[in-house]
Amino acid sequence: MSLEPPLPFEFVVPGTAMSAQASSASKDAWKARIRAAARGALPEDHWMLTAPLAVTIYLFPDGSLAGDVDNRVKPILDAMTRFVYDDDRLIERIVVQRFEPGRVFPFQNPSALLLQALDADRPVLYIRLTDDLHAELS
Repeated sequence: MSLEPPLPFEFVVPGTAMSAQASSASKDAWKARIRAAARGALPEDHWMLTAPLAVTIYLFPDGSLAGDVDNRVKPILDAMTRFVYDDDRLIERIVVQRFEPGRVFPFQNPSALLLQALDADRPVLYIRLTDDLHAELS
């Protein structure tokens, strides 16, 4: 029995993704929220992932999202370092997209958790990790 989380691993985080330029206190609170959401989806006593990974991040804000979407990625990845995976150097591929209200396209074969994120009260964040570095969610 493996103690690593089964992949793909996905979870949903309520709230608006903090920018890398946010205050330290705001980023720390956001990182704690990400870890808490991940903890709720991870098997108890899990080991950190150590293989190359691809991460998908979908942002579902409650309105127009100010600032650059790329500035929201680093705090998310940093929150999972030394908790979900050993080092963020393992991340070889990142797919990030924001879906502002009225600008969500239909997904083909969405997972149950992605459907949950689509139906959740906004703002919400969907995160998916996989070791399939070529997979596309659509």
